[in-house]
Amino acid sequence: MLMEAQVQETLKHVPTSPTTTTTATQSDLTTDSTIEEKTTTSDSKTVSVSSGTPSATGRPQRNLPGTKDEGLYQWPQRPLESIESAFALREYLQSLIRQDPHNVDLIIALPSGQDEHAWLYEHLCQICLELNYLIVHLEPECTPEVCPEMRAEEWMYYCATHPTPRECCAIDYLTHTLDGASALLNNVKFFPSRICVPEGSVKNFQSIARRLYRIFAHAYFHHRDIFDAFEAETSLYDRFLKLSRSRKLITDKLIIIPSLNNDDNSAATGARQIMSRSRED
Repeated sequence: MLMEAQVQETLKHVPTSPTTTTTATQSDLTTDSTIEEKTTTSDSKTVSVSSGTPSATGRPQRNLPGTKDEGLYQWPQRPLESIESAFALREYLQSLIRQDPHNVDLIIALPSGQDEHAWLYEHLCQICLELNYLIVHLEPECTPEVCPEMRAEEWMYYCATHPTPRECCAIDYLTHTLDGASALLNNVKFFPSRICVPEGSVKNFQSIARRLYRIFAHAYFHHRDIFDAFEAETSLYDRFLKLSRSRKLITDKLIIIPSLNNDDNSAATGARQIMSRSRED
């Protein structure tokens, strides 16, 4: 199908190369941290061309300008402790996703010796980055005419990015929500360091996760073909849900998407039974 082909082509670069529908702050959520060595032949001599220090030093790796799609990110997996960078956790997380996006348990597992809140912060940043791609695929179908309100099954959501929460068409709500989450995660007042998250800022994780969940929920209930194709390639919702449950970011009563594995539908069923009223942040 055309949709599946488009998702597959786009997601070649999901972990580190965002196509964004949000504001410029979203670009701050990504570090394209990589070095690749390239070999050229001139006068029967082999010359090594590199955009930085060899990867053996643990320095960030980078794709060379002009690298073809099939040559992107072609370097060995490195252990976290060998990465010498302020973005080491993010680089490591993105390498796990590139290696196998469907190995969710490995991706969300806390690396040994790392701060749990810093690891959670990097995951939320990465999820925001990848959700840009989902919104890109939703845009042609999720128009103000087709989805004039932000709904997910019986729920209707008001957009909290305005001075007073009000209704927005679904596509505006999605982009406003992603913009707001990105801006908060990049706010140095709350998150001044990538190494340690202030205790008072941890409470923001629940608010961010709750709002991001609604993006998945709208896509699932109102644009199921797009949701399924995207999830088949990325397992992004599966990763987000397992991360949120394991870190208690979202309560079961707010989970309205049925289990994709058909083995844990009780929470979603119960949630749908109490969702007859509109919800406002």
